[in-house]
Amino acid sequence: MPNAALAELDINNIKAIFLTADDLKVAASILYNAYFDDPLFINIFQAEKEGYENRLRSAIREELNAFWVAKQPMIGLFEGKRLLAVACLTCPDVAFGAGRYWHWRLKMLLTAGLFGTRQMLEKEERVRDKMPAANFHMLSFIAVHPDHQHHGLGHVLMGAIDSVLNEDVKSEGVGVYVTLPKCLSFFADGHYDFIEDLEVGHITGQIMFRRKLPS
Repeated sequence: MPNAALAELDINNIKAIFLTADDLKVAASILYNAYFDDPLFINIFQAEKEGYENRLRSAIREELNAFWVAKQPMIGLFEGKRLLAVACLTCPDVAFGAGRYWHWRLKMLLTAGLFGTRQMLEKEERVRDKMPAANFHMLSFIAVHPDHQHHGLGHVLMGAIDSVLNEDVKSEGVGVYVTLPKCLSFFADGHYDFIEDLEVGHITGQIMFRRKLPS
């Protein structure tokens, strides 16, 4: 029997809105479900050891808190008050990148551990170094609620990301590091170009970049 929530979902009623502090808990849950099976996170947060779920949850929570404090764009797709999808971007400001804030590092060390924190920072630094632009956004997270996938919400998020890019005169485009093979076609359809393979922590992913279209 089809999911009733899916049957009622009308893509025309979906609105893209920046997240507020009250949305972060639900956003963290959506991201946790999306990235639980991601090979990179499985490697970074050592899924073979007890407590992987807690480390991953904590890391995602601290990432979202850091995004909020730094006023980085976090986009949500809403049907009414229901949050259905999330995309988190970093602006063309490397100060927020691998440096992060000291309190973020401290909390990550306490929750995700030294290995996980180091790997997260190393991954971001190495990915940034490979981007074919000087000023760009990075797509750190993108996820659709499991009950609402394959109904076009990802493409609506892509449009919202484009709007953020177009409003930032400094940005030359947006980059992403893809570690789930099933996501490659999604980004390719969104006009993200393959740049190169990159191995991080024994996991090989693909760096992709979408240049901002001339206005």
